[in-house]
Amino acid sequence: MTVYVYSIVAADHARNLEGLDAVGPDPTALRAVSAGPLCAVVSDAPQELRPKRRDLMAHQAVQERLMADGAVLPLRFGLTASDDDAVRAALEQRRDEYIQRLAELEDCAEYHLKVSIDEDVLLRQILQESPQARQLNDAIKAGTGSPDLPLALGELVANEVLARQEVLASGIAEALRPHARQERASDPTGEDFLNISFLVDEAHQELFLAAEKGIASELGADCDFRLNGPLPAYSFV
Repeated sequence: MTVYVYSIVAADHARNLEGLDAVGPDPTALRAVSAGPLCAVVSDAPQELRPKRRDLMAHQAVQERLMADGAVLPLRFGLTASDDDAVRAALEQRRDEYIQRLAELEDCAEYHLKVSIDEDVLLRQILQESPQARQLNDAIKAGTGSPDLPLALGELVANEVLARQEVLASGIAEALRPHARQERASDPTGEDFLNISFLVDEAHQELFLAAEKGIASELGADCDFRLNGPLPAYSFV
């Protein structure tokens, strides 16, 4: 029987999974597969599994319940093994690695931060602070320049927007870094200029949250901070 694997914990980790559903349209019971000092939380895998909201939430609920009682290595959605023996073999093969990662994640949680800024605000700043941009803009408005001026202004503004976003992203990460054990940056998407996760231990959680709140206040309403956490440490497994 193919099994769906949710996460890895220490063998003596409390596994209070009562009331939680497994993934799939006909969820089976959640159970543990142990190998020495390690344990994987699994269920029977459905024949077909897609990332539907209900199943994503079921997967996440298992991680959060386990996380409440200690370190957990949360595995990505959709991971399966051929059977329980294959799970045990994987736990035994990577035993030292998993034990080390669990130790590193003890009393830690992930905080995921995305930040965007209103580009109209940046545009106004650039036109106010850049003599070259202002000169090009004035010439375009007056109709006294060449037809190439709008393209030149567009390129200048685009490069300046990117440079300013990079400075902002660097400053935000630098302000939060002293309160985190690790960080993992990802490529931002959409209007975001920062997409980053921090691994924060319990002792520094209040300092981290205060620092995030402080820099958000300092940058003002033009910057949109979206902080999500505490989360299972997906980015640090």
